[in-house]
Amino acid sequence: MKEKQTRRQRNNHRNNKMPTISDVARRAGVSPMTVSRVINGESNVRASTREVVNAAIDELGYTPNRAARSLAGANQINIGLLYSNPSAAYLSEFLVGGLEQASRHNVQLSVEKCDVELDAEEVAYRLVSRGVEGILLPPPLSDSPQVLDALESSDTPAVAIASGQMQKKNVSAVSIDDYRAAHAMTRHLISLGHQRIGFIVGDTNQVASERRLSGYRDALHEAGLPAPEELVAQGLFTYRSGLDAAEQLLGLETIPTAIFASNDDMAAATVAVAHRCGLDVPGDLSVCGFDDTALATTIWPELTTIHQPIIEMSRAAVDLLIKNIRARRAGAENECRHLLLDFTLVRRQSDAPPRRRPPITMVKTSGEKQTSKS
Repeated sequence: MKEKQTRRQRNNHRNNKMPTISDVARRAGVSPMTVSRVINGESNVRASTREVVNAAIDELGYTPNRAARSLAGANQINIGLLYSNPSAAYLSEFLVGGLEQASRHNVQLSVEKCDVELDAEEVAYRLVSRGVEGILLPPPLSDSPQVLDALESSDTPAVAIASGQMQKKNVSAVSIDDYRAAHAMTRHLISLGHQRIGFIVGDTNQVASERRLSGYRDALHEAGLPAPEELVAQGLFTYRSGLDAAEQLLGLETIPTAIFASNDDMAAATVAVAHRCGLDVPGDLSVCGFDDTALATTIWPELTTIHQPIIEMSRAAVDLLIKNIRARRAGAENECRHLLLDFTLVRRQSDAPPRRRPPITMVKTSGEKQTSKS
């Protein structure tokens, strides 16, 4: 079969006549539009018809190309991805999932960076004006009222990732249960014997930050443990903010025996500050993160963290957006859905039971912080 196809392709080249999508349609006894749907992997084609079309493609040695696809009625789907994420590790995984899934469906993906406070709305409008039919919104843009309002006013479907917001009629969502995940990690630290657990909050502009904080607080409350405000430090999901927050927590008169950070970037920063203070991780201080990005396994010790399936979430978001766009093209109602994916607590080397001794305190000598183990 392959030999026949190769010979047929050589003959076509020799005759300067390559098979077209119309030739495939005639051979299969279907319309060019149906051939295009098969090539683009659309689901609204019967299995028997798909087999006939694929057989005709093989027999003719037809190779799909952009010019041929345009003859089929411009079925190419264009979607956009707006990003402004401070974590390069998170963004890298999200892009991998999005690009892979877009390629699998022959979808053109335009990636645009923007500042959530300065030009997010303008960039969203620009993408729509260029013919983008739907937009992916990873955090923090998934919680941006300006961007969501802009997409609603232009009647553009979107999928918000890692967000619980379902206030807009044209916005679907893909997320995990951030509350339960943070609750589970805090319970894990409590089960190890930790009673003084610090927490680094993420950016307050993101819904996930408040949910993770609530999970942490409720787990402490259920265990009958105190949750003083001094054990909660504000971060921004950046490594730099993690350094500042960790210094705040490790500067307390009685430092925590464990710190749970709202993402891996801030957890990695906490490990760095602990080492600088002469603390052993996890011997003197357990440190846990959230996301399970590549960063979690590229530092020492490797981080115990919550695995958020970022790549799978990105793939699911692309699939949701494609389905919405195809439904709108067919004149159907836009169906908004909220997919909730599973999380996993991944234990590595950065956590351990607290040592059986009085708590570590930080004392100041000559203006510098030093560690004192009573």
